[in-house]
Amino acid sequence: MSAARAERAEAVADLLRRARLGLEDGLDPLAAAERALATAPAGVPAALRDTLQGIARRLQGEYSEDEWGFDEGFAEACFPLFEFLYDVWWRVRTEGVRNVPSHGRALLVSNHAGSLFPFDASMVAAAIQKEHPLPRWARFMVLDWAFVLPFLSNAMRRVGGVPASPYNAKGLLEEDELVMVFPEGVKGTGKPFSERYRLQRFGRGGFVEIALRTGSPIVPVAVVGSEEIYPKLADSGAAARALGAPFFPVTPTFPWLGALGLIPLPSKWRIQFCEPIELSDYPPDAADDPRLVFDLSERVRETIQQALYENLVKRGSAFL
Repeated sequence: MSAARAERAEAVADLLRRARLGLEDGLDPLAAAERALATAPAGVPAALRDTLQGIARRLQGEYSEDEWGFDEGFAEACFPLFEFLYDVWWRVRTEGVRNVPSHGRALLVSNHAGSLFPFDASMVAAAIQKEHPLPRWARFMVLDWAFVLPFLSNAMRRVGGVPASPYNAKGLLEEDELVMVFPEGVKGTGKPFSERYRLQRFGRGGFVEIALRTGSPIVPVAVVGSEEIYPKLADSGAAARALGAPFFPVTPTFPWLGALGLIPLPSKWRIQFCEPIELSDYPPDAADDPRLVFDLSERVRETIQQALYENLVKRGSAFL
């Protein structure tokens, strides 16, 4: 990490510490945010300042959510932070965003990394918001354990996270939403750094069954960059049990640097939205054909794997 980025990371960590101390002192969220911002060092990015103020204001007043917990106003308040991560911190380059339908149902199927936090989902959503001529919010499936963490669960729901289940994915698609799934699951996020960008198994192809039953096109998505933000060297079983998480990574910066070690490394990212796989010619009961489901699942997996290899070459160095 360059000296400038290290200083910026320290400023961000300091700002968040100040906001937390304000809450511990009994201040309401807006007052805690304003006090933290007033005393924060100059190196705090403007995007983070805007996001913190916007979230604090919303916590003070009325807001609306849909039946899944999504709050578009909250997502828009968080977007300056996503935009900072997209443009500045991870320098994301996106290809093929027009392969995402501008309206109607579609299933985005992506590789998964980034450790315990769904940064890859947030950057895919940010790519659609920033690069698509007709942007729309994507909903993303999240493992149940993450919804046990009080603040994280609330924030994830309000920006589009939904507990991962076939029922929820099917329900969202039937409402013509854009739904993001990660068939690797924990196997993807929990694999060691030595296995980066090698896709894990896609299970039994449940996402294909859902797409067939709802007549949804599948858009394979390849994300390069998320594997380097928290390079997993080992696993802390005690910390995982304490959090109720499937694993807890030990990285080159965490727990050695304390809270500062939770700041993701500034790797370079590439996101590619591949050609959609149309399933409208298949009847819904085609989902009962295990051979077809397996073949389509492998087709999606091979498409993503090939795109990962190609984008690794295009990206070059992970950090420079």
